[in-house]
Amino acid sequence: MSVHVLLFASYADALGARAIDVPLALPCTVREMVAVLRMMPGGALIPVGPLVAVNQALVTAGESITAGDEVAVIPPVAGG
Repeated sequence: MSVHVLLFASYADALGARAIDVPLALPCTVREMVAVLRMMPGGALIPVGPLVAVNQALVTAGESITAGDEVAVIPPVAGG
């Protein structure tokens, strides 16, 4: 099974896509999903603990991901 992950800004650039299917056994944790994502080509640019949202809510690394969840990995942003 896989998790459909939305990527933004520098993370999308690093992985070459705005969305990617990450192969994982579900359910899994955000931490497990990030570890697999970081092993993909370009994924080393994603930090070990990026900002992640599941179903449009910010979550911690221990949060569970299940089939059908919307997952987004959000890079740091700056503003003024």
